[in-house]
This record gives sequence, C-alpha cells and structure tokens, in this order.
Amino acid sequence: MQVKSTSTNQEQLSFNQFKKEVLHDYQIAVTSRECSYLGRREVLTGKAKFGIFGDGKEVPQLAMAKAFKKGDFRSGYYRDQTFMMAIGELTPRQFFAGLYAHADINAEPMSGGRQMGGHFATHSLDENGHFKNLTEQYNSTGDISPTAGQMPRMLGIAQASKIFRNIPELKKPKFSNNGNEVSWGTIGNASTSEGLFFETINAAGVLQVPMIISVWDDDYGISVPAKYQTTKESISEILKGFQRNETEDGFEIFVVKGWDYPQLISVYNKAAKIAREEHVPVLIHVKDLTQPQGHSTSGSHERYKSKERLIWEKQNDCLAKMRDWIIEFELKDSNNNLLRFIDDEEELIKIEKEAKKEVNQARRDAWNAFLNPVREEKIKVIQLLVNLSEKSHNKSFIVKLKNDLSAIIDTSRKDLLVAARKSIVYVRDEKSAEKTQLQNWITHYLKTEQQNYSSFLYSQSDKKASHVKEVLPTYDANAELVDGRIIIKDNFDILFSKYNDLFIFGEDAGNIGDVNQGLVGLQEKYGKLHVADTGIREATIIGQGIGMALRGLRPIAEIQYLDYLLYAVQILSDDLATLHYRTVGKQKAPLIVRTRGHRLEGIWHSGSPMGAIVHLLRGMNILVPRNMTKAAGFYNTLLECDEPALIVENLNGYRLKEKFPNNLGEFKTPIGIVETIRTGTDVTVVSYGSTLKLVEDVVNSLKQVDIDIEIIDVQSLLPFDNNKDVVKSIKKTNRLIIIDEDVPGGASAYLLNEILEKQNAYAYLDSKPVTLTAKPHRAAYGTDGDYFSKPNEEDIFEAIYSIMNEANPTKYKPLY
Repeated sequence: MQVKSTSTNQEQLSFNQFKKEVLHDYQIAVTSRECSYLGRREVLTGKAKFGIFGDGKEVPQLAMAKAFKKGDFRSGYYRDQTFMMAIGELTPRQFFAGLYAHADINAEPMSGGRQMGGHFATHSLDENGHFKNLTEQYNSTGDISPTAGQMPRMLGIAQASKIFRNIPELKKPKFSNNGNEVSWGTIGNASTSEGLFFETINAAGVLQVPMIISVWDDDYGISVPAKYQTTKESISEILKGFQRNETEDGFEIFVVKGWDYPQLISVYNKAAKIAREEHVPVLIHVKDLTQPQGHSTSGSHERYKSKERLIWEKQNDCLAKMRDWIIEFELKDSNNNLLRFIDDEEELIKIEKEAKKEVNQARRDAWNAFLNPVREEKIKVIQLLVNLSEKSHNKSFIVKLKNDLSAIIDTSRKDLLVAARKSIVYVRDEKSAEKTQLQNWITHYLKTEQQNYSSFLYSQSDKKASHVKEVLPTYDANAELVDGRIIIKDNFDILFSKYNDLFIFGEDAGNIGDVNQGLVGLQEKYGKLHVADTGIREATIIGQGIGMALRGLRPIAEIQYLDYLLYAVQILSDDLATLHYRTVGKQKAPLIVRTRGHRLEGIWHSGSPMGAIVHLLRGMNILVPRNMTKAAGFYNTLLECDEPALIVENLNGYRLKEKFPNNLGEFKTPIGIVETIRTGTDVTVVSYGSTLKLVEDVVNSLKQVDIDIEIIDVQSLLPFDNNKDVVKSIKKTNRLIIIDEDVPGGASAYLLNEILEKQNAYAYLDSKPVTLTAKPHRAAYGTDGDYFSKPNEEDIFEAIYSIMNEANPTKYKPLY
C-alpha cells in the first residue's frame, strides 16, 4: 500500500500496531489451548495425575489481561491459564511443570508442585520472606480449589485499596499508589451458587470497593446444567437488584458474549475505569463460553451433553470465533484503502503450527527437568543396591528389588525410597559398610526431599513468631485492680497509636466498642476505617482480613463468639492456614483473628471446638490466654511477627479483676511457651482458658486432703510447649491430668499426643494419664445444664483424687 498523506501514514501505523496486538493475542490463546490439549493427553497416558484446564475461556481472559495493571491483584480459579500467560506470569514449560507436580519453586513457581496444575500465584515475598514492591508487578494470590473460596479474600484485597486512598497519612509505596489497584476475581457460573459468592457480593456492594468479578459461564457445573444451578439460569439477571443507580450505591453489571473479542476489550476497559477511578464493584457476566474437553480429565463431557449441545459448542468456541473474526476483519482508511489483518489463512496456520511446536518442546523440557534429578539419584541407588547385594546373605531378594527399580522407565522419588527401604529390611541382622552407606543415603534423602513437601507451614523469616521474646508486664507499687476489659481496651488504644496500619473490624466492633467493651471509644478516636462495624457475615470478615494482610496492612478480624468461627472455618482452613505453605513461602497474610469463648451456658454459644480448630488450622498460631493481660500480650507479640493467628479470649475474664500494667503495648506473651502458674509435687495438671480458674479454685480443697498439684497453663495450643516444660514437670510428679472443656478426644487428645509421644513423657509416668473433658454433646442450657455438661470443681477434685487413690489407696480412700 502506498502512503499518500501524513494522516494515512498515522492510520497505517496505528492499524499495524493493532494488527500486531491482535495476532499476538491469538498466538497466546492458541498456545494456551495447545497446552490444554496436550495436558489432557499427559494425564491420560499416566505422566500426570489430574488435569483441569482453561480451554474455552481464552478470549475473555485476553481482554481481562489488557485491563489488568501492575499493582492489581487476581483472585481467581483454575481456568485462568490464558490470563496468566497473557500477563507474562506463566510459560508453557511452567504449565507442564505444574502438571507433573515438579517440587521445585524455580521450575514450578506457582506452588512448587504442592497443588495440582491450574492453581496460579505470583511471588509477593523476596528470598528473606519480606514483601517486594507489589506496585511494580502483576499480582496473583495463591489459588485454592474449593469453589467460591477465592471470593472472600478478593473483597479484602479491594478494601485495602479503599483504605490506602482514604487514609492519606498511610503511605506505603510498596503496596499501593493512592488506592488505584483493582481486585480482579474470576469464578465459574455454577460456583456462583455458593453462599460465599453471595456473601461477598453483598459485602462488596456495602463497602463500595474496587473489585471486578468475571463469571465464566459455559452453562454447566461439571455435568449439572445451569437450570439446576441458578434461578432464571443467569447470574446477571438475578443480581439486577445490585445494579447501582443515580441515588443508590451498588454494582455496575455488564453482560458480554465470551467470543466477542472487540466487545470484550471494550467492556473490560470500561469496567477497569469504573472500579479504578470510582471504587465501585463490577460484575462481568461472560456468556456463551464452552468447555471443549469437559470439566477435567476425570471424565468426558460427551456423557452428559447432547449432540446438539456439542455441535453448538464447536461452532461457538471462542477461539474458533476469534479466528474467523481475524480472517473476516477489514476496514477502509481515510483514502479508502482496504486494511486487513491477514492476506490469507496461511498466516494463522503458521501461528498455530508454531504454537504446537513451542508447546511440545515445553512439554519435553518440563518432563526432562522433572525427571533428571531422579534419574541421577536412581543411578546412585542402583549402585548402592548392587554393592549391598554382593555382601548380603539375601542377595537374590535385593537383586530383585534392584531389577524392579531398573525396569521403571519414569522413576519417581517414591520408587527409589521403596526399593532402598525394603532392602534394609533384608539386611537388618547384617553388618557391612555397604549397609551403612545405604542407610546414610536413605536418611539424607528423606531429610532433604521432605523439605520440598513440608516446608513453610509457618514463617521462616526473621519475623517468625518464635523470634519475639517474652516481655513481662510491669506494675506500679500501688497498681489498681481493674476489669480485664479495661486492660485489653487500653492496650488496643496504645497499639492504634503505635501502628497506623492497624485495623480491627467485626460485628459490633465499632460503634459500641464490641459486645464486651474491649474497644469502647476507639472508633471515635481512630476513625471508622481503623475500627469498623461489619455485617453478620463471618466468612467475608475473615476474607477482608486475608486480603488486607496480603497487601501489607495489619488487620484484626473479629468473630464475635467462638462457635461463630464455624461459619468461616473453611476460609480459615483452606485459604489462610495453607497460604504460606502452598506458595512455598512466597506469599503471607499475617492476619490476627480475634474471638471469645468458653463457659457460656447453652448449646449455641458454649461450644469449645478446640480439637477441631487445632487440626483444621495447621499453619496458624492458636492462642488461648487465661486472662486479658495474657491476651493483650499476644496481640503485642503478633504485631511484631508475620504469622497468622487465632486468639480466643476468655469470655469470663472481661469483668474479672486484674492488676493494671504500666507497660501496655510493650509486654509480650511468648508463643509456644507454657507457664507454670503453681508448683506442686503430686500431679501435673495441664489446662487453659477459663477452665484454669476452676482448677485454681480446687487447690485449697485438694490441699486439705494432702494433694499438692502443679498447674500448667498451655497458653498456646499451636505451637505447643516448645521448651518441653510439661515433661519436666512430669519428671517431678510422675502423674498427669489434662482438663479441657472440649469434647472427649478433642484438644485433650491432641495434648496427650504432644506430651506423651513427642515429649516422651510416658517414660516418667507412674499412673495412667487422665483426661477430664466435657460430655460428648453441647452444653445444656442454664446453670444446671452447664454443671452436668462440662467439668466442674467437684469433677476436677474427684478426678485428681482418683489418680492419687490409684497410686496410694491406703492414704487416699475411695470416695464412692
């Protein structure tokens, strides 16, 4: 084409840039699709365990990527591979490394093989575990599989932008540029049926935060069609009541076809402008998408889709539609010259062939990188087995193990260890240098490789909780006795004046200063963003905290009562507690969860499900202070470390009198350390929380019958007793009772395991260890209901007396 004017030249340059961008997008989409196709084959041939891919969703993800800016955050799900490729955070080789579960964070940067492929994350932390400058990079929070589980944290990420914009003195250039960052979420249409989706939608509309939710709608949820998923079969239709208008806040809602490339780009740019500039949440319902290979590698969609539907999907595949659009596109410039993307189909065929070649090479490279370290170790193990067999009486058995191992083509680490460890059994009665060499290899290999699968459950940075040392509270000579709530409130006051990035929020936390008056007056003093009320929505309260913590703020999310924690336990367990682990130490969210519990009377507010919490929340610190001074000390400690925690304040402690410390905000309760609050010689009594007061109340009664107990306050369930002080006590008393108001086999069983097995305290016991717990049911209502449901003073006295009766029946006569 001849250039005939400056205007035409500019048009030509502009068109050429547009053409280059379109063809580049098509290349990304084709590459992503080839990864999906080849990924499925890798699973079906046995090289990978499972596959769930983003085929059929490529084109809208290209549009989303164009509107996504550095500093923004994605909180998505396992269909978003094209988006990650489009922003440059996922290569085909990394895609296959994830499929093979390559346990090397450098090869598989999403989760180091700890999650199945399709779970995406970027690295927020440097090698020292400190935050990088998040405004200079694209950010993706570590994905989780539970449907709609990504929604609550998405809310908190968006709220952080609102906070950064509305608190000018809160300058954190590593985390925000005046709150311009958008929280981008993705979800499948069927998953919008989950309560977490609706809870988050409602909360975002109330809070008015910059959040864009893309719903990828392919009309199915695995095999179940939309008519069984969503009223009116349309999430955008049923959410019309959330649409904002001239007088009422709400959402902006867009509906767009998933194959309409230019319209998708227009919609995503509009949505980004609204969310970024106005801080208004946006929902984009992306319809008419397909799933060319079905839900996952677990089955085929031909089983549940009609022939007509399968034909429709082939015709309306977004990638095929984009291809047709590229071929058919034409326009005329100001001189009436015809402008086209391609002259013939060969240009697209060339792109498609190159994509196939690239993906195939990436697959080979990823597979070899995954296997090569194992192949090298395999050579070592085979030689060790050969050497061992030559010196063993059981040569034939060892040779068979060696031959079986040699025959495995795609060897795993498991295969190496199975052969080696079984061989050791055959030489258990023999002595040789070759046996020692194999033993040493096994020990070393287990130790080094275990880290690839178990590290970073907790922080390994210089801000880990165990690095914060105890600072005792100090008192004036004439220290006043005050209600415990005064201590917790005044300590929070000091903390808010000390940390301008501290925020606390929950039901009734703001205006009235929480139901137990631990925050009275603090909202008026520090503002409605620092001390905030929320709706009754526990899961998204936690989500707010996770998202804010991911962005460098220090949130305290308040759950009003301990049993309400069950509303949020899925988010706590699947998202918060696993975050540092599943990103191999590349993301952290040091959220503090505040709640209160123990000893309330009645089924619904008396649950103390500590055993469930301890097992479901590995990856968090679980703290059970006996009084408000101890609780305040935990908050002081946690704000100096970078690990998430749950603090269960003692509900009966708010109005109990305590001495008022003169070093509020400075004293620190150590995490993972028990406290011996009374020394004794006869029985070690281990307990925590409000039950400790009952134990203390029976001390005098026990002394009257010549029983002297040592009382140990657990303080911290996770971690527990890092200094092994309980076993030191048992060495002295030779007897143990654990008193707990959880159900039988709950936290008491956990504590028994820690004390008897991990601390080896069984070796020092002269009597059977005893647990005294609540009954297997929730507490019945009323004073009598509590008495018959949970350990009371008489139960405690008699349980301890019974231990001494067994030890010395002559001195301690049976009571019954």
